[in-house]
Amino acid sequence: MNILGIDYGKNKIGLAWLQTSLDIILPFGLVIEKTREEQLRKLAKIIKEENIDKIVFGFPLTLEDMTENKNTERIKNFAEDLYKLTNKEFEFVDERLTTSEARAMEGDASLDEKAAMLILKTYLDK
Repeated sequence: MNILGIDYGKNKIGLAWLQTSLDIILPFGLVIEKTREEQLRKLAKIIKEENIDKIVFGFPLTLEDMTENKNTERIKNFAEDLYKLTNKEFEFVDERLTTSEARAMEGDASLDEKAAMLILKTYLDK
């Protein structure tokens, strides 16, 4: 199964890829299109071309009390719109502290890709 991890940000969307048979999480680039519609089209194209079976979104719950907020609502709406384009199953995982963990990671991947990798790791560890 091919799984795409998404760290959804206002300016950039970090991607990571996992093939479950290999159990290796790899950075998979950035989506930097300017409009939401362009972002959705770009992701739908990647999902089709790479035969992605499932999408895992980071879900930025509030640190203090783990409640939803404006960002979680924005991500839910984006995920639902991506589902309408791709008909691919999606799931949310807690992404609290992934950015700070990503900063501590070594390697050439971007911060957003590293955060997406950590989102997939959280998914795998469940």
